[in-house]
Amino acid sequence: MLLYMSNSAQKTTSTPLHSVSVAGAVVREDGRLLAIRRADNGTWELPGGVLELTESPEAGVTREVWEETGIRVEVEELTGVYKNTTRGVVALVFRCKPAGGEERTSAESTAVEWLTPEEITTRMTEVYAIRLLDALDDKGPHVRSHDGRHLITLQ
Repeated sequence: MLLYMSNSAQKTTSTPLHSVSVAGAVVREDGRLLAIRRADNGTWELPGGVLELTESPEAGVTREVWEETGIRVEVEELTGVYKNTTRGVVALVFRCKPAGGEERTSAESTAVEWLTPEEITTRMTEVYAIRLLDALDDKGPHVRSHDGRHLITLQ
């Protein structure tokens, strides 16, 4: 009699899978912040995307901002970590300053604008607006969770 044993057959729990994204809170000297209107769903967000396996977070945010907006940046510091508990995405947000380039749209963005903090709160959902506003307060890095639409307050 031949018996076949597999370690995978005995697994009852699995390790949760997460993806890591990076985003740039790009702040101009006049206090305006760089934002894009996404091509896929029309929402306003800060530029960013999934971190590639072999790149550092700083290199990833530099690449993503350039690809989506045409703006080159200098990464200054990590200002927040944001977890989407519904999708398993952990976003690292870095405050950056513009270092060249010109605003342009891309396949991922239909508009690129420099917004005031007030414009951010009216155009963006709270889970994206807070990332930019957190980058302005010098009290970070902030750590927040959300369900994709609303912040989750842990007690």
